[in-house]
Amino acid sequence: MTREGSRGVRSVDEQLARVLDTAVRPAPVRVAIADAQGMLCAEEVMAQRALPGFDQAAVDGYAVRSVDLSGAGPNNPVVLPVVGEIAAGSRQPHRLQPGQAVRLVTGAPLPTLADAVVPTADTDGHPAQVTIYRAVPSAAFVRRIGEDVQPGDIAVRRGSVIAAAQVGLLAAVGRERVLVHPRPRVAVLSVGDELVDVARDPGAGQVYDVNSYALAAAARDSGADAVRVGLVPREPARLRAAVEDHLSNSEILVISGGIGGAAGQQILDTLSDLGEVDGSRVAMHPGSVQGFGRLGRHKVPTFLLPANPVSALVLFEVLVRPLIRTTLGRNDPRRRRIAARLLSPVNSIPGRRGYLRGRLLREEATGEYLVQPLGSSGTQLLTALAEANCLIELAEHITEVTVGEQVTVAFLAPRS
Repeated sequence: MTREGSRGVRSVDEQLARVLDTAVRPAPVRVAIADAQGMLCAEEVMAQRALPGFDQAAVDGYAVRSVDLSGAGPNNPVVLPVVGEIAAGSRQPHRLQPGQAVRLVTGAPLPTLADAVVPTADTDGHPAQVTIYRAVPSAAFVRRIGEDVQPGDIAVRRGSVIAAAQVGLLAAVGRERVLVHPRPRVAVLSVGDELVDVARDPGAGQVYDVNSYALAAAARDSGADAVRVGLVPREPARLRAAVEDHLSNSEILVISGGIGGAAGQQILDTLSDLGEVDGSRVAMHPGSVQGFGRLGRHKVPTFLLPANPVSALVLFEVLVRPLIRTTLGRNDPRRRRIAARLLSPVNSIPGRRGYLRGRLLREEATGEYLVQPLGSSGTQLLTALAEANCLIELAEHITEVTVGEQVTVAFLAPRS
């Protein structure tokens, strides 16, 4: 079913609510920890053993009893016989007697009765009879058993993003696999007879297909498993076949192309055979002309975005990215937002929420955030978006903001 402006103009919040209402979180899957980076942990990972699993040296040096070094100093060194040497990974038991030292390297297990390590730099480094120039307290330069994690502790919490440190911690507690919320599969298609792939030279009246590359990259930045389908003919039968082909193996479908006027209506009519598509306008700039629906047997959320790359990428930020983040299991799918003071005046269209490209700065003296608008209000300026690190958001009732006034900005850093 197709509706062209059936409710007039929707607000951005109404459209976003409709989009997020379609979010379906796939069932968690168990993956190798090497493949879990960037995913959301779907279980409480409990440590089965202590970390570290034994008392170990934190530096290269000599294992000692701290009491044997009482009063030691540069002018009053203590000399101890060195009765052995322990390498990292050693499984041979060692026992330290009073008044002795054992040489060892970082990570090596401490011998029995030793309660401290003297760094090599505080000794003469002798392998047989070491002279020590400082006293050390008990536990000095020692990583105690269970100091990091105790058996039964939660090593990685459910809902946390698995980044490099979490991957390392999973390995440290002996986990080979972990339960995660899987990345949604996003298929990206471009429609337009004027488009050519970047591998070809454009002819008269032709332009490169920018959107399928840019939107697929945006989907990956958002945490999705993106497939760039590339160019699809506008001809109804071929367009429908291409869309049907990817509905069966995608959680989200993104189609960019001319969606306004007669050409856009033709796309809406073609897709209406596959489900419900809504072409109502949304009160935002850029990107007021757009479409959204649910297609196929599994009612796959499907976005129709403008042909203009800047408009398409802004719409992706506002509507598609939050859906991806929600599907990933994020409770707050929106970008981080802060207030910043304008360095140049800006204008916005009355009755529409404006999204302007900006460069966010921070004043060193005060720590205050400042934002410099980039480019003009023209949506064709892709270079300005490439230089931007934030979007300036202007509410529907705002038409002009002067220098020094505060505005809301959303960070554009990947995964923020």
